[in-house]
Amino acid sequence: MRVPSVLRACTALVLTAVAVVAVPATAPATTAPATASVVSAMAAPDISLTNTKAHIQQFQTIATSNGGNRRATSAGYTASVTYVYNKLVAAGFTVTRQNCTSGCTSGAGPNVIADWPGGGDPNSIYMFGAHLDGVSAGPGINDNASGSATLLEIALTLAATNPSLTSRVRFAFWTDEEQGLNGSRFYANTLSSTERAKIKAYFNFDMVGSVNGGYFINRITSVPGQTLKAYYDSIGVPTEENTEGAGRSDDAPFNAIGVQTSGVAAGASRVKTAAQVTKWGGTQSAFDPCYHRACDTYPSNISDTVLNRAGDAAAYALWTLAAGTPATTVWSDTFETATGWTTNPAGTDTATSGSWERGVPQATNSSGAKQLTALSGTNDLVTGRLAGTSAGDHDIDGGTTSVRSPAITLPTTGPLTLKMSWYLAHGSNATSADFFRVSVVHNSGTTALFTQSATATNRNATWTSGSWSLSSYAGQSIRILIEAADASTASLVEAAVDDVTITQG
Repeated sequence: MRVPSVLRACTALVLTAVAVVAVPATAPATTAPATASVVSAMAAPDISLTNTKAHIQQFQTIATSNGGNRRATSAGYTASVTYVYNKLVAAGFTVTRQNCTSGCTSGAGPNVIADWPGGGDPNSIYMFGAHLDGVSAGPGINDNASGSATLLEIALTLAATNPSLTSRVRFAFWTDEEQGLNGSRFYANTLSSTERAKIKAYFNFDMVGSVNGGYFINRITSVPGQTLKAYYDSIGVPTEENTEGAGRSDDAPFNAIGVQTSGVAAGASRVKTAAQVTKWGGTQSAFDPCYHRACDTYPSNISDTVLNRAGDAAAYALWTLAAGTPATTVWSDTFETATGWTTNPAGTDTATSGSWERGVPQATNSSGAKQLTALSGTNDLVTGRLAGTSAGDHDIDGGTTSVRSPAITLPTTGPLTLKMSWYLAHGSNATSADFFRVSVVHNSGTTALFTQSATATNRNATWTSGSWSLSSYAGQSIRILIEAADASTASLVEAAVDDVTITQG
């Protein structure tokens, strides 16, 4: 895990200065009610702790033989790439060494991207990643040979068991994380909008064997986060949101492009609180006393118990989401025909232009795309479908515009999931008061599932997919409410929605 900027400033006299691109601590977060339930149709296999530790030992040996570290620009990193690449190729993966051609430290080695060719829907991909590099101070065993070894053993277990898959599975071993999340950011930012939409969730594994560890889940209330939590709940281990690692590891670039993320961590330099000692054991000291130090070595700086649970949690997520029984479609709408969506359903809309409408959108451009053609078919829901003579002619102005679905009767059993694709685009004159929001109207009122706020920067339109749990509303008649707003001073704001689906299972 990379050092936060405040710590880098404090250690500037003893560390070599590097240029680090700022990454938002939080990005559009796709959240679900905390009561979301996850059911696995196919039991996940046990991930061998012995095999995982053997991979860690190999990373230690590589570091020892190459100057004591596995920094992204070092021979130790190159040897780590070769080790992982050869293991994956031998297991039958389609493996690519992806050179980071922009944004990475000069001389940094490649990302390793591995796709399992074992079937599943090619338009639905679950991605699992860990950074393969370490710092120059030591061999980088907990940070992050632990995550890399866990990821590698899960991949090899998938290949050995070869389950029937409903989705594709991809593994990524990132370069140059310690210098600013550079390898993962390069990968995420070079994805086309079509390829982004295929990635249904990204799971990150960074420092998963801390000797004084805790059990932290990134974005624990998201759908993928709830899947990881379900595993720890099943073995009676309490979990917490990973606040220490927020924005500091390779899930951040995926959040920035609108992909749902979660992941597992065991803690870094932060001190374990008294309440956490009561909950998990250990002492009121750093979760990892050797964080970014020469003493981050194997076996002294790895907890077998914490490491073992992290691997099994990751496997549970993979087998639950990608190897389960295909979900049943309860309701869907591609907007090719009128199905009963109502604009301004409460009579409270204030927008003077750019109201939601179903139709064929005309592409617009202002410092980049601001309105796109439909994701599928020819129609979508869009805030003012016409282009006009300038990009701002039919965008949202004057306040909020809303549109509500027809009534949808949900089954009495779950899990139930709402999925859709959307974008929010705006110019640099937007503010945080402008937004796109998805809510569910249910028996007890209206609950927001997701809000994406604008910022005072240019944001081009890019189709993004997301999903939210509706399991809490099983058996009810619900409606989906979509809102968008240019809520402050007049600015260029556009939004659209396509391919709305509710599934069971």
